Amino acid sequence: MDILGFIKGELLEIIEFTDDSRDTLAWRFPDDDKAIKNGAQLIVRESQQAQFVYLGQFGDTFGPGKHSLVTDNIPVLTKLKGWKYGFQSPFKADVYFVTTRLFTGNKWGTANPIMLRDKDFGAVRLRAFGTFDFRIVDAPTFLREVAGTDHHFRLDEFADTMRSRIVSIFSNALAACGVPALDLAARYTELGDSLLPL
Repeated sequence: MDILGFIKGELLEIIEFTDDSRDTLAWRFPDDDKAIKNGAQLIVRESQQAQFVYLGQFGDTFGPGKHSLVTDNIPVLTKLKGWKYGFQSPFKADVYFVTTRLFTGNKWGTANPIMLRDKDFGAVRLRAFGTFDFRIVDAPTFLREVAGTDHHFRLDEFADTMRSRIVSIFSNALAACGVPALDLAARYTELGDSLLPL
């Protein structure tokens, strides 16, 4: 192998993520210690965002499409790296792909009955079950506050956190609304709205 072939083999020319699992929320592109070539192609599919991270700081975010990675396309990363006149040499950065599609039908429920004081029946033990849907709309916030630096953050990790959060907020909303036990079925929408935003 000649020297140019070796150097070319050490540079990333295409950065993309295809996922058939349907349960990936965030995935870090495995760079295998390779640098990103000037003019490399970033391919972001529908229902994805690509987020660049350089030395722990969030750089540019890309929506769906094919993007050429040149100075004009990555102004935040250009500023973080201090490229005054554009870059010609390869660079290193982490690239996270975040799924932005709607994740539907995630189940939640109370593991134990919620004790509620009812004026007609006295102490009542209630259980609740339901489903929730969600979508990631802000890749930097999601990576910073939820996924962190996990190289492959999946739905089950996030859903477990959301289930416990929903049960906690639901219990407080149920106690605060003061709805009699017999009238709860007629007030599902009101109770559901009290859970938002999570």
